[in-house]
Amino acid sequence: MNKTFAFASQVRHKAVLCGTAAVLLSAFGASHAVAATSATPAAAANATTAQKNQINQLYVDMLGRPADAPGLAWWAQALDNGVTMDDIAAQLKASDEYAKRNTNVGPAAGGLPTIPATTYNYYVSPTGSDSANGSKTAPFKTLAQAAKVATKASTTVFVAPGTYAGGIKTTGNGTAAGRIYWVSTTKWGAKIVPPTNSTNKTAWDNRGNYVSIIGFDIDGSKIGSGTKWVLGIYTGGSYNVIQGNHVHHMATTIPCNSAGGSAIGVDSYYKGVKGDVIGNTVNDIGPAGCTYVQGIYHSTSGTIMNNVVYRVGSAAIHLWHDATDLKIINNTVSSSVFGIIVGGGDYYFTSAGANNVHVHNNIVFDNQYGISEQGKTGTGNTYKNNLVFQNPKYNFQLRNGLTHTNTISSNPLFDGYSRTAALPNFKLTTSSPVIGRGLSTYAPATDIDGRARNASTGFDLGAYQH
Repeated sequence: MNKTFAFASQVRHKAVLCGTAAVLLSAFGASHAVAATSATPAAAANATTAQKNQINQLYVDMLGRPADAPGLAWWAQALDNGVTMDDIAAQLKASDEYAKRNTNVGPAAGGLPTIPATTYNYYVSPTGSDSANGSKTAPFKTLAQAAKVATKASTTVFVAPGTYAGGIKTTGNGTAAGRIYWVSTTKWGAKIVPPTNSTNKTAWDNRGNYVSIIGFDIDGSKIGSGTKWVLGIYTGGSYNVIQGNHVHHMATTIPCNSAGGSAIGVDSYYKGVKGDVIGNTVNDIGPAGCTYVQGIYHSTSGTIMNNVVYRVGSAAIHLWHDATDLKIINNTVSSSVFGIIVGGGDYYFTSAGANNVHVHNNIVFDNQYGISEQGKTGTGNTYKNNLVFQNPKYNFQLRNGLTHTNTISSNPLFDGYSRTAALPNFKLTTSSPVIGRGLSTYAPATDIDGRARNASTGFDLGAYQH
């Protein structure tokens, strides 16, 4: 490591002092149009062809162009001097050329986050090839191939619109400073469907930590042969984000049994914590009336916010197992058996029960049951500023002497609601009683479409701000 840092410092020093610094600045990603000077390291005799190809690939992935001869020679010599490929990637990432190319990378529309620039970038397209290198100009064809290489921190996989076979498993770990992002470049444009012959029950099984899965359409409606999907996006790691996806028509034809399933599952079985489920649309999940198949199923800590969930065979949102320390905020749930279940049981690692769960600013409308506590729960749960209406079995069922506050008991007056419409319109009319009735505490800054929520206009209930 000392050798690496000494080399990097030497480059910076020469770049400042040398009058012909254009070539030396290339170490930080600048153009190599100027021929090498005496200050440039000699071409490396010991760098392998594979190493040079790897350097060239870094240039393609990070700067969008191949390395020119002086730049390739510079970094080849740097490898001989003890610099690693990760160090080269870090230097390229610090360059002005990289910053200009990667400003505001990724989708920011439709409520999706802006993806920060990352060190490693791969691309997937229906017209690609799995024998390609995964660069922007030579993308992979399948998600499974991308999963083999997207294993390092600070990586983004950009997936172009098209249809892709699911049943994939991702195991790469990001870090707090460098997540792994899987991004549909157009919201819901990259559609994941069952393969012709499915060999597992999960559309997307993520076991990595610090992973974000953003903007995909997970469609379980066209079932092939083999194992039927009962899980859409499942994550067993920690600090993961499932955001802006559409998960639908999942497990609608399976037998109803205790094996269960869910559209989005955040699990504590592998000791995962802090899973965030944000701004997803989930609909038509499980056989009607089957109590074992859920919409959003969460069994650890984290957040569930800005989601729209409807027509689920059991609960639209269900906490169980080791669920605790969760915020369920600004969701719209409808047309399911249960609206929101808060509870703990069938524990993996703890028997404390669901505690410190905050259920605020939600719309729970036209289900059989509204909001209930089941199994074991704690006294630290709060239920504030929710609309809970037209759930005929009951609207609330709480335990431990808890009560709900500032509850609205009237029709939410959606813009175009129907229990049977393919995509009901859950946006608010100007007459809706939920406008301006929400708490700012824990409320997300924007709604499911990216519209700002703020104190001046008031915080609305549900996934949509009017």
